[in-house]
Amino acid sequence: MDLSTVKLDIPKDCNIILGQTHFIKTVEDLYEVMVGQVPSCRFGLAFSEASAECLIRSDGNDPELIKAAVGSMQKIAAGHTFIIVMKDAFPINVLNAVKSCPEVCTIFCATANPAEAVIAETGQGRGIIGVIDGSPPKGVEQEKDKASRLDLLRKFGYKRG
Repeated sequence: MDLSTVKLDIPKDCNIILGQTHFIKTVEDLYEVMVGQVPSCRFGLAFSEASAECLIRSDGNDPELIKAAVGSMQKIAAGHTFIIVMKDAFPINVLNAVKSCPEVCTIFCATANPAEAVIAETGQGRGIIGVIDGSPPKGVEQEKDKASRLDLLRKFGYKRG
């Protein structure tokens, strides 16, 4: 088995959700999840089939984000994986609905940080075994950091203030 990493290309001002799924129906179901949770969200999604034609299937409502999603799936090249590239929404707005999609097995990450997928490759194919999301810690939160965190949550409207 060979191990490698694939840098995930996240367009400016976008977030991604990277996961594993098990059926071609994923494409339509995830499209419906996205427009159902945040109708104004711009997104593209791509899914890599693991059998039959083994095609990368895609959908979305923004051609550039669809292109970015397909490009990521081409680089990852692992069957039964998907990526959603989204703008004008955050993963927190859709993540529980994505996880509730009957075809979704695993969520590897939901992020806007620089990220890398860790890929295992065997004679059969490739699979994602994990994700490196962002940077390592630089210290421990102090009182001023806590105040900044609390202010940020209120600025985004996630907490009353």
